[in-house]
Amino acid sequence: MALNWTALIVFIALFLLITFLGFFAGRWRRGDLDQLHEWGLGGRRFGTIVIWFLIGGDLYTAYTFIAVPALLFGAGAIGFFAVPYTVMIYPLLYLVFPRLWSVAHKHGYVTSADFVRGRFGNRWLALVVALTGIVATMPYIALQLVGMQVVIGAMGVETTGWVGDLPLVIAFVVLAAFTYSSGLRAPAMIAVVKDSLIYLTVFAIIIAVPMHLGGFGPVFAAIPKAKLLLAPPGAGTMGSYAAYGSLALGSACALFLYPHSITGILSSSSGRVVRRNAAMLPAYSLLLGLLALVGFMAVAVGVAAMPEMADGFKRYSNNFSVPALIIAMFPSWFVGVAFAAIAIGALVPAAIMSIATANTYTRNIYREFINPGCTDQQESQMAKLVSLIIKAGALVFIFFVPLQYALWLQLLGGVWMVQTLPSVILGLYTRFFNGWALVLGWVSGFGVGTWLVIQNNFAPVYPFSIFGTAVPCYIALATLILNLVVTTVLSLILNAVASDRHLDATVASDYV
Repeated sequence: MALNWTALIVFIALFLLITFLGFFAGRWRRGDLDQLHEWGLGGRRFGTIVIWFLIGGDLYTAYTFIAVPALLFGAGAIGFFAVPYTVMIYPLLYLVFPRLWSVAHKHGYVTSADFVRGRFGNRWLALVVALTGIVATMPYIALQLVGMQVVIGAMGVETTGWVGDLPLVIAFVVLAAFTYSSGLRAPAMIAVVKDSLIYLTVFAIIIAVPMHLGGFGPVFAAIPKAKLLLAPPGAGTMGSYAAYGSLALGSACALFLYPHSITGILSSSSGRVVRRNAAMLPAYSLLLGLLALVGFMAVAVGVAAMPEMADGFKRYSNNFSVPALIIAMFPSWFVGVAFAAIAIGALVPAAIMSIATANTYTRNIYREFINPGCTDQQESQMAKLVSLIIKAGALVFIFFVPLQYALWLQLLGGVWMVQTLPSVILGLYTRFFNGWALVLGWVSGFGVGTWLVIQNNFAPVYPFSIFGTAVPCYIALATLILNLVVTTVLSLILNAVASDRHLDATVASDYV
C-alpha cells in the first residue's frame, strides 16, 4: 500500500496539537499534583461539559470505532447489541452513581475499592475489587493500540517489525509524558478535540456514503438477509434473541464498574453533574448507532473487493473495513482528519485507563498493604510511576502477545468486572451483605465465569440448557446470578453467626 503523504501530514499536525494540549493541561485549573485526588481525579472539579466529553471519550474508544462496524461488517445484526447496552447504562448512571460520588466526596475515596473498604471494613474484599479492575483493564488498554495500528497502516506506514513498531512507541511515549505531568486534566482537555473530530467524521460518512449510493435503501438492499436481521430461534431454543439480550444487559452491568469509568464519575464537581450527564450522554449512543451502520455501508460499497484494499484486509481482517471505506470515499486530507480522530480516540481512553489503574494500585495495594505510612506526595508519585509501567506493559502486550489473546482477555474482562457489582452497586443501598460472603461470592462468579469462557473456546455466550430449552446467555450475566445467590445465602449464615455491620465507616447521610 503506497504512502498517503497528504493524510499523513494532516494526521501528524493534529497529533502535535493534542500533544501540546496534553502538556498545557497541567496549567488548566491548576492544583497541587502531589495530591492523588488532584493528579488522578482532576481535583474533583470538572463540570457538566468537561465530564460529558471525558466520559464520552473514555467509553467510546478507538477500538469501539473500529470494532463495532467491523462486527456488523463481518457478523451482521448481532453487532447492534452494543447500541441498546449503551442505552441501558444511563438510567443506572442517573440512579446509582450520584450516591457513589456523594460518599466518595465526603470520605475522600478515589476508587471503588476505597468505597468497598470503608463500607464493609474488609481489606481483602477491597483487594479483590482492586485486582479485578486492574487485571480487566490491562488488555483493554492494549486493544486501544489496535485502532491506532490499523489507521497508521492504512496510510501506508509499515507496521511490522521493529521499525513498524516505532509510531506506536512514539505515541505512547508522548502519552506517558503528558499523563505523568498533567494527570487526568490531560485526557479531559484532549477529549474535547477527540470527540469533536469523531462527530465530524461519523456525520460526514453517514451523509456522504448514502448520497453516493443513492440513499439508505441501496445500502440495506446490499446486505445479505442473514446479516440484516437476527436469526429467528428454532424449536427448543431461544437462539440469537437470548444471546443478544443477555449480551446487552450483561455488558451494561459491567461497563461503569471499570476503574476508568469510576474515575470519570468521581472527577465530577457534584452529583448533579453526574445526573446531567446521564441525560446528555445518550447522544453518544446515537453516534454509536450511526457508527454501527458504517459497517453495513462498507459492505454496500464493496470495499473488501477493491484490489488496493487486499493487503489491509489480509493484515487486519474485518477491522480494516472502516479505514477502507474512508479511503475509498473521501479525499486524502479528510482521511488524515478521520484517522487522527481514531488515533486520538485511542490515546484518551488509554490515558484515563492507565491513570485509573494507577490510582487503584496506589491507594488499595501500595498504601493498604505495602506502605501504610506513605505521605500524600509519596502516594501521588507512586501513582505517576505505576501509570508509566502500565503503559509500557500495554506496549509489551501488543508487541509480544498474539492479538487474539488480548481479545480473549478483554472478553474475560466483562465477566470479571461484573462480579464486583454486589460489593460496589448493591453496597451503595444495603449493608445486608457480609464482607466475607461477598469475597466468596466473587470467588464463585470469577472462577466459574473464567472456566466457562475457557471451556467455550473464549466465546462470550454459553449455550445453557434450562428445562430442555437451549438458552444462549452471556457468561457474565449467568455468573453474576451465581455470585448473588452464593453471597445472599452466606450473608444470612454469617450475619447470624458474626455480623460485620459494625465495621461500616459510612452513615446514611453520606449517600445524599
